[in-house]
Amino acid sequence: MKRLTREHVFFAFAPDLQPALAVQPGEEVWLETHDCFEGQLKSEQDLIDNLDWNHVNPATGPLYVQGVKAGDVVRVDILELRVGERSTMVTVPGEGALGKHLTHVETVILPRVGDTVVFRDRVRVPTRPMIGVIGVAPREGKIPCGTPGPHGGNMDCTLIGEGASVYFTAAVEGALFGCGDFHAAMGDGEIVICGAETPGEVRLKITPVPALAGLPTPFVETTDRVATIYSAPTMDEASQGAIEAMAKFLTDRVGLSVNDAGLLMSLVGELKVCQVVDPLKTMRFEFPKAVLADYGYRLPR
Repeated sequence: MKRLTREHVFFAFAPDLQPALAVQPGEEVWLETHDCFEGQLKSEQDLIDNLDWNHVNPATGPLYVQGVKAGDVVRVDILELRVGERSTMVTVPGEGALGKHLTHVETVILPRVGDTVVFRDRVRVPTRPMIGVIGVAPREGKIPCGTPGPHGGNMDCTLIGEGASVYFTAAVEGALFGCGDFHAAMGDGEIVICGAETPGEVRLKITPVPALAGLPTPFVETTDRVATIYSAPTMDEASQGAIEAMAKFLTDRVGLSVNDAGLLMSLVGELKVCQVVDPLKTMRFEFPKAVLADYGYRLPR
């Protein structure tokens, strides 16, 4: 099986990136990742004051998927996700949703003990590994890995873990896929700009899905739900975008009337926060697959 090591990183999604590795559609591959600080914070004495900001939020890649054309919808299946033995968190006055209240810069190391990460030798938090940065190249321009958008990027969606499938619309030939910024655990919102930041490795495969042309992407599927993801300058705009994307999916794909789509979204759907601390805010709208099954619909594979 092919493996791409964490030495192969980029810091902005762009259409002119040189592929680090070519894969066939549906071919499994391992990607190794740094944490979001590229390993610069090695102890609690290492502070973010001295960080090289040119080496933040690295994504491993890009992968070039043979045969993928611009406009193709691709499915990224996250088959296995492993995180490191320890994680790092920081506080930075002026940054994040509580930035104006934070009093000083601090680095906190969280060891992993079994299936938990340990906070300040007191709180054991169950691990829930997830991928913060994941996406494909845009059609034009450079988008820093720390910025989310239609291409994916730093969405920080806690649904994107082992067993999930993430759908993107390729904007360039080969898609030019990359991912990084793994978390051993993170709450929705990522309030102080970080979760339990950790290096790791992921086994995944990328497959074009022609039957899903026009799917509102980024789009996530787990064992029991689907979700639309949308990023915008404000939470209100991001919420509206995620809601409208789900309504489009339910009307275009499942065949519901817009009235029934709205009624069911109010009845069983859930509007949730991904993150509120990046250059754009990210929201998601979740909808249960059991209700899709009631209408005889399942996503084509």
